[in-house]
Amino acid sequence: MRILTILFLIILCFTANAQKVLTVEEAVNITLKNNFDILVSRNVVNIAKVNNTAGNAGMLPTVAVTGSGNYGLNNVHQKLSGGTENNYPSSTSSSVNAGAELSWTLYDGGKMFITKNKLNEVEALGEIQFKDKVLQTLYSTIAAYYDVVRQKQQLNSLNESLNYNHERVSITQAGYNAGSLLKSDLLMAKIDLNVSMENVINQQFSIDAAKKTLNLYLGQNSETAFEILDTIPLTYSPVKSELLNKLNSSNTNILSFQKQIDISQLTIDESRSFYLPRVNFNAGYYISQTTNSHGSILNNFSTGPQVGGTVVIPLYSAGENKRKVSTAKLQVQSAGYDLQNIKLQVNSILENTLTEFENQQSLLKIEKENNELTKENIQISLDRLRLGQTTSLEVHLAQEEYVQSCTRLINFKYNLKIAETKLKQLVSSL
Repeated sequence: MRILTILFLIILCFTANAQKVLTVEEAVNITLKNNFDILVSRNVVNIAKVNNTAGNAGMLPTVAVTGSGNYGLNNVHQKLSGGTENNYPSSTSSSVNAGAELSWTLYDGGKMFITKNKLNEVEALGEIQFKDKVLQTLYSTIAAYYDVVRQKQQLNSLNESLNYNHERVSITQAGYNAGSLLKSDLLMAKIDLNVSMENVINQQFSIDAAKKTLNLYLGQNSETAFEILDTIPLTYSPVKSELLNKLNSSNTNILSFQKQIDISQLTIDESRSFYLPRVNFNAGYYISQTTNSHGSILNNFSTGPQVGGTVVIPLYSAGENKRKVSTAKLQVQSAGYDLQNIKLQVNSILENTLTEFENQQSLLKIEKENNELTKENIQISLDRLRLGQTTSLEVHLAQEEYVQSCTRLINFKYNLKIAETKLKQLVSSL
């Protein structure tokens, strides 16, 4: 049985070495390139860029070529003032018109310039929202990456426990053969060995599941093979005052709501522009031909340019303009409330995350010492078992304490890394 376990571990190690080692920096780069949420968000930004044109704001003229044709068959009866009557029972008429027209709004109360500024702000908002989506996705990627690391570290601790179980079985087998230990001690040791082997296999499945989750964020097939290191670097030292100073100027949620206030202010200006006159300029070159089978004008052909303009002065709009301005003001007020609310939320999240970071640091320091103690306790228990001074149950309890300590230690490291990543996300420094 021990040989099979060793072969199983050798196969796992060989497979791991044959796969590409993926660093967290490489995972971040792959996410930026392949993640579908980021790709969709980037297209939203590109749409805002495409829409941000002078033409879309109404600042440029439009030019069109027009044409029309008509044919008519009529029964015509005419009675002239001199008493003459004309009857044309099958009179035909046809007309053809064509032209090139230019239409240009020269003044619309300044709305076109306000709209162009609004399009600039909408594009800027899109960039902020895109950055926010990138930060959220990178946070998830990094968390998924270090979850794989956590699961690998857990596998290492289980393998170490498995080695202790092998040693324990050897000791109890020798003690049982020598008559110094009971068979129940040997049976308990073998049972614990089997359970340890099962835990190792189950943990490998946990690693595979964690890798599939990471592949999802990487935009890769879930079966894409890779390997990662089994260490979690913990060198980050946050300074609370610096984080709080950077929060309002760099947090994407706060910046997004600030930009929405700017857009709402421009909406007020847009609505007010409808109170002002509008001046339109029109010009064109037209060709017209009319043909009649009867009547005083049998053929009429004309060609030439035309220039004109219109002025519209709004006097009464049934309160529609006032309604638009009032609505826009309320939107600005709501955006201000949203900004105040998000500032409170983000500051609260930052404070809680800092507290979590400090707590995990303290817990990690304690558990490191505790882990060394439990490991030493296992070795002492095995030595006592070898000398016949204790039972297999004592060793079993020592092993359980060690595995539990390893699990806590690994989780504290992981939680500390997640808190670090969250703090960096909040101040847009991932």
